[in-house]
Amino acid sequence: MRSTTIRVDEVTHAELLDLASATGDSLIDTVRAAAQALRQQRFAQQVAHEMNSLRENPTAWNDYLGEAEATTVRDGVA
Repeated sequence: MRSTTIRVDEVTHAELLDLASATGDSLIDTVRAAAQALRQQRFAQQVAHEMNSLRENPTAWNDYLGEAEATTVRDGVA
């Protein structure tokens, strides 16, 4: 895999090194995991925001609940 260089301040670099050494991961694996975690966190925040917006509209919320109740998900989770 090709690589590139990013600039970070010394405090951030030290934090990344601490995280990497705590798990035994490489610095690049730690940066990659941090980027993935941030992406997941932002996705979850967006979903929460959209759900809150949906809840604020009683008609839309009741429609959503009705669809959820009527839908069968066959993922094996009870």
